[in-house]
Amino acid sequence: MDLKGLVAVVTGASRGVGKGIAIELGAAGATVYVTGRSTKPGRLPGTIGDTADEVTQAGGTGIAVACDHRDDQQIAALFARVADEQSGLDILVNNVFSAPDMAPTMGHSFWDLPVGVWDQIVGLGTRAHYVAAVHAVPLMPAGSVIANLSSPGAAVYQNNVAYGVGKAATDKMSSDMAVELKDRGVSVFSIWPGLVRTEFLLAAARTTADGRKVLDFPDGRMFEVGQAETPRFIGRGIVGLATDPTRLDRSGGIETTAGLAVRYGFTDVDGATPPLSAQIG
Repeated sequence: MDLKGLVAVVTGASRGVGKGIAIELGAAGATVYVTGRSTKPGRLPGTIGDTADEVTQAGGTGIAVACDHRDDQQIAALFARVADEQSGLDILVNNVFSAPDMAPTMGHSFWDLPVGVWDQIVGLGTRAHYVAAVHAVPLMPAGSVIANLSSPGAAVYQNNVAYGVGKAATDKMSSDMAVELKDRGVSVFSIWPGLVRTEFLLAAARTTADGRKVLDFPDGRMFEVGQAETPRFIGRGIVGLATDPTRLDRSGGIETTAGLAVRYGFTDVDGATPPLSAQIG
């Protein structure tokens, strides 16, 4: 799958899902603008500079751009820079999201949480995706693709009310954007990963007496970390979409990463295919 000569922006790519996607786009030859707030290591490992370096090492060209996606002016400046430096933008991956900020809200009823939780999840997630697309689309030629990271939490209860509303809104946004972008030849998708082996998840996992790494959910469920997909698995799915000449026919839909793996015939970095049950909660 070849993305040489194509330009991508991946938001929220200091670590986790965004980092994995950026590296896979780089491995396919793309120039990748890596955005996020982390220019120095913080609570979790990873910076935008680290990710950009790994994109370049993988075979692409990584460009780190510090951007706080809560600030509309910084988002506008990001895409103005892309317009200045490139002839266009072919791939936008809207991934920015703050898992560490959401973690303390999991398992709590909405009336017991500060109202600001809404802004943390819907504002930094769905709204930031919308603003990025507003600035990206004028740069995108026919054949371009927008991937909005979402979740099965759009359809079933996960984490809390604000989380579910934000993900459902992201899916509706993808669907409606596809209608308005059809005549421009730009496709839009919501991407549903399963449980992902991010730095945050690994830090939250515990080791059982028999040595297994597991994650405990507030509802009492336990999930083995080894069954989770890696961030690069999601990236491989997006590379598949970006190189699929028939993708416009499915624009506006929801794509699970497990489903993309079946369609495009790829596995995770360890050769495994994460179970579909890990995708749908």
